Amino acid sequence: MKNLFTITSIVIIASVYGCGNSQNSNSNEPVKSMVQEGAPAYDATRGEGKFTAENVKVAETVDATMAASGEKIASVKCVSCHKVTAEKLVGPGWKGVTKRRTPQWIMNFITNPNPMIDKDPEAQAMLELCLVRMPNQNLSDDDARSLLELLRKNDNAN
Repeated sequence: MKNLFTITSIVIIASVYGCGNSQNSNSNEPVKSMVQEGAPAYDATRGEGKFTAENVKVAETVDATMAASGEKIASVKCVSCHKVTAEKLVGPGWKGVTKRRTPQWIMNFITNPNPMIDKDPEAQAMLELCLVRMPNQNLSDDDARSLLELLRKNDNAN
């Protein structure tokens, strides 16, 4: 029993020591920043992802066919956590989202939620409010575009 205690103590001490700061505290080398030099600043109107104002074009009126497709997708992937009203369920309600966010931000969030939550102050605020991280639903670009049209229809876009 005494040997087990000794071995356990040695393992714990070695683990704690091994997890410590391995950088020499007397080193004169600066600690490298996690941000890459020359990297563009985060664009909060676009979010983090491949969608930009150039590759997300929305018409003045809602595409009814895409919105109907978005309804089908939402019924399977979204409505267990989101309501079409402003009321929070697990995630925030959808009402007014297209008035508050750009189309590219919405599509980047739908298709790329984890990097968005990690970088975007608005997404982080939603996480603090909802306390649940939106899972990546692995939606295609077309699915995300259809959901965007559903959101636009929900917000009474022409």
